[in-house]
Amino acid sequence: MGKIEEIYGENQSKFFFKNLYIARKKLFNLMLKYISTNDQIIDIGTTPVREKHENFFLHHYQYPENITCFSNQNLENLKTIFPTLKTLTGDGRDTKLSNNSYDIAISNATLEHVGSFEKQCDFVKELHRISKKRCIVSTPNRFYPLDTHTMLPLIHWLPKKLHRKILTFLKYDFLAKEENLNLLSKNDLIKICKINNFVNFKILKLKFYSLTSNLILIIEKN
Repeated sequence: MGKIEEIYGENQSKFFFKNLYIARKKLFNLMLKYISTNDQIIDIGTTPVREKHENFFLHHYQYPENITCFSNQNLENLKTIFPTLKTLTGDGRDTKLSNNSYDIAISNATLEHVGSFEKQCDFVKELHRISKKRCIVSTPNRFYPLDTHTMLPLIHWLPKKLHRKILTFLKYDFLAKEENLNLLSKNDLIKICKINNFVNFKILKLKFYSLTSNLILIIEKN
């Protein structure tokens, strides 16, 4: 069984996930344009999974010593790969860190997992608060035809209550709960910024076969 199948399961499309890797690399390169080599970075939402398909930024960034990983999970097992890794444990919506603690606060594919829209607003507000220069938040686009969490097409375009009922019917009980999966659109990100009174922000679109698969919200502090 090849590398892609080993990561994602032999029943998934090898072709799709090779291209997904390419898309994640494009996302990584987009983020690098807003990060300097000396920036101290906090990565909010790091997972304890050691495989390279998770924690993409950590695995590919040239200066991992400049990264502090923050999670509500224990990240000690990542130190078998990164022995000097700096880690913090807590709630990304209320980190208890001081204002402007890090030059850059980043979060990859975490915002859709923090709960209700109100909690998502709190999460982005917290990243903005603890960053000195800017925060960078990436999340899957709700209106991409395929939801890569479930590998189901189109049903996530339905009203969210109906979408959750269908997921429950299909035995995706965990992902059917709002606290575990709450996909966002570009308009949702704009609304989050308006609620938090952010003015200096932009939203980049990551294209996958000409369709927007991911959204990257960049909020400047100045």
